[in-house]
Amino acid sequence: MSNNPIGIFDSGLGGLTVWREVRRQLPNEDIVYFADSRNCPYGPKSPDEIVRLARTIADGLLDAGCKLIIVACNTATAAAIDELRAAYSVPFVGMEPAIKQAALHTRSGKVGVLATKGTFNGRLYKATSQKYARNIDVMVQIGDGLVELVEANEYNGPKALPLLQKYIGPMLEHGVDQIVLGCTHYPFFKPQIEALAGPQVTVIDPAPAVARHAADLLAEHSLLNTDSRCVTDVFASSGSTSTMAALLTSITGRKYKRGMLQMGGNQYDCLR
Repeated sequence: MSNNPIGIFDSGLGGLTVWREVRRQLPNEDIVYFADSRNCPYGPKSPDEIVRLARTIADGLLDAGCKLIIVACNTATAAAIDELRAAYSVPFVGMEPAIKQAALHTRSGKVGVLATKGTFNGRLYKATSQKYARNIDVMVQIGDGLVELVEANEYNGPKALPLLQKYIGPMLEHGVDQIVLGCTHYPFFKPQIEALAGPQVTVIDPAPAVARHAADLLAEHSLLNTDSRCVTDVFASSGSTSTMAALLTSITGRKYKRGMLQMGGNQYDCLR
């Protein structure tokens, strides 16, 4: 099993920010990434529908031999992580808004969280906030429209800045000194948010902590791949891979070849 790949999935392309960090921290691991772009975004969907989609994807990743699965989607984590852990024997790693980190490091006692409606309504967010931020002034903001800009590869386009100003401006006026990115799509906007917020505000991407947790679980279960051979990444999608190819090239500088991947009895377009 230690030679088997790690699986990562998201409602779309935002989880590539998690893949990037996992690849950096776990350079010997093969990775299969799945973007459910056909059903993106997950934010407006019901919890039952998200659970159904997540279980279908998990079945496919397990069929591909994955030894650990990262749910690189805050909304899917909120709706489905408990069901996934109960249904399967492999370890699952989920996303949580980094409320604890923000609460520990705030100087003003005021923290902003940018996330989706599904994340804010989830048990994990509520439990984490209650545990770590009970005495912190937390300002929440739903980032409507940001996921769609990433999915269209327009996160650096003219539509992005007005939305970010609309969402981040009130947080800055309120005096927050920590902004938590509570959706894996949002780190694509991190440079713009940092430019708007200025050096006195820390913008927190939870991906590094998620990658560290995955590494710890692999070590705990004796699943770390110590083979130094050339590793492989496979990126599959339930929709088009065109935008994924462009985003990956912007992240890595590489060109990717298109192909097909068999997962759970279905064939998906993929990049290698």
